[in-house]
Amino acid sequence: MKVSEYVDALEEAGRGLAEAAARAGVDAEVPTCPGWRVRDLLRHTAAVHRWAAKHVVERHASYQEGDGETGLDGEALVAHYRESHAALVGALRAAPEDLDVWTFLPAPSPLAFWARRQAHETAVHRVDAEAALGAEPAPVSPGFAADGVSELLAGFHARDRSRVRVPEPRALRFRATDTGDAWTVRLSELPPVTEHHPAGGAGLPGPVDAEAAAPAGTLYLALWNRLPASALTATGDPEPLRLWHELSAV
Repeated sequence: MKVSEYVDALEEAGRGLAEAAARAGVDAEVPTCPGWRVRDLLRHTAAVHRWAAKHVVERHASYQEGDGETGLDGEALVAHYRESHAALVGALRAAPEDLDVWTFLPAPSPLAFWARRQAHETAVHRVDAEAALGAEPAPVSPGFAADGVSELLAGFHARDRSRVRVPEPRALRFRATDTGDAWTVRLSELPPVTEHHPAGGAGLPGPVDAEAAAPAGTLYLALWNRLPASALTATGDPEPLRLWHELSAV
């Protein structure tokens, strides 16, 4: 995806999040984030947006602490979130293509990293705000969803922080039934290793212990723990998939 497409997705998701949060009210529980109410969701996401914008605008070459979460509440908190989101969108649109700042996942460029990460961060939290309303989540476009699966599997879970470890090697495959993308994830005592197989690419590597398949949008939300594992069609040994869902929360 292009940087501009990520920023467009971020803008749309952030507006949807604010609208759902305003309708639900700050006291509403967020069932997809146990223990949170909408005020917690807004405070967290606003702080993340401001932290990201700080790196982009101030051109920080190393990790910087954020300014923390606001103590605002009610309508003032919703307005604060809208301002934080708009500031991040504006910062990314104004940033030069050769932006050189700190990042924490592989990406074609630092600008692409921040646009991608914040687009997916906000898309997932939009689902949380919609869950507080008791509404079905807004559809996630297949291409964007497949990109988010790649970021999660080959980005987040490639890091030493990933808790998905098993004593004996196992292999999983996740497959998007609409886009044709597939991801082979090899588990061991080390962080998972993921190979992405784009639609139309070469044949998939050898057999795996288990596979989970669904349209890309469903796969995306299930892997981010916003839909239950039962939303996926699973085949093979259920144990590796059970371990994945138990250990993979980011």
